[in-house]
Amino acid sequence: MQKKFVYIAISMTVCLLIGILASFATQNSVNDWYLTLNKPSFNPPNWIFGPVWGVLYILMGIAAGIVWSKGIYHLWVKTALYHFAFQLLFNALWSIVFFGFKSPFWALIVILTLLILILLTIRWFKVVSKVAAVLMIPYFLWVCFAMVLNYKIWEMN
Repeated sequence: MQKKFVYIAISMTVCLLIGILASFATQNSVNDWYLTLNKPSFNPPNWIFGPVWGVLYILMGIAAGIVWSKGIYHLWVKTALYHFAFQLLFNALWSIVFFGFKSPFWALIVILTLLILILLTIRWFKVVSKVAAVLMIPYFLWVCFAMVLNYKIWEMN
């Protein structure tokens, strides 16, 4: 049980660090370029994104830690964690493309890919742990919302 908590703590830390690193691309544009964009009426206030992403990264880390604790030697665990790592990279890539490169169209392509990768991750997490798969659902739903928001921003600008 103690080992499980260590895996969860490491996984949460990695997820939060990825989020912090991706936020560097966001910080440079959110207070200037992003403010100039036309946005849909359902665009949340900027302050909401940090706390929501913080909670989502924690849930993702818990999910990954649970899967990891099932035994890295197991092929299904390895496959699930490979999918998780790949989607986490695309998660960070979205911030870099949207805010860093200021490219809503290419960010839309990235986020559509991310959604597919999240679904694959959930599928593999479910094979290893149903709880881990369920913990990924809020993330999937938020990224669906972010994809719609990304699309509308691209369309309006």
